[in-house]
Amino acid sequence: MTNNTYTEDLSQFGTRELEEAKNLLVAMFDNGLPSDFDNDGVKIGFNKNSGYVFLTNSDYQVAIYEETERGKYLASFYTSPYNGIEGTFEDLLDEFQDMHPEDQEWFQDIAKNLDREDELPELKESNNA
Repeated sequence: MTNNTYTEDLSQFGTRELEEAKNLLVAMFDNGLPSDFDNDGVKIGFNKNSGYVFLTNSDYQVAIYEETERGKYLASFYTSPYNGIEGTFEDLLDEFQDMHPEDQEWFQDIAKNLDREDELPELKESNNA
């Protein structure tokens, strides 16, 4: 059975998706991969349901293109193990207080690995019960 949702076949990318792929490659060339993204087996993926174009690797990690006041760069895109909350580090930082305790522990490990533990807010007592 074939997966019609996900492809790495550039012939299935439209003009918008090819532009996104170009942005990913330029950001990778200019600034490198995210520090916690393994460079083994890196490829461009396209989820045809969501329309997202991203980098993935042999460990199924995901990196997306970001354009902010900091510039144009790649950011790791995470999915929490308990509730499946998705986003970049900054997105998940905003959700941290409301995460399930198992997801909070998982995210604390990410923050520690990125040396960003000081950005984590204090946990609410009600969330630790």
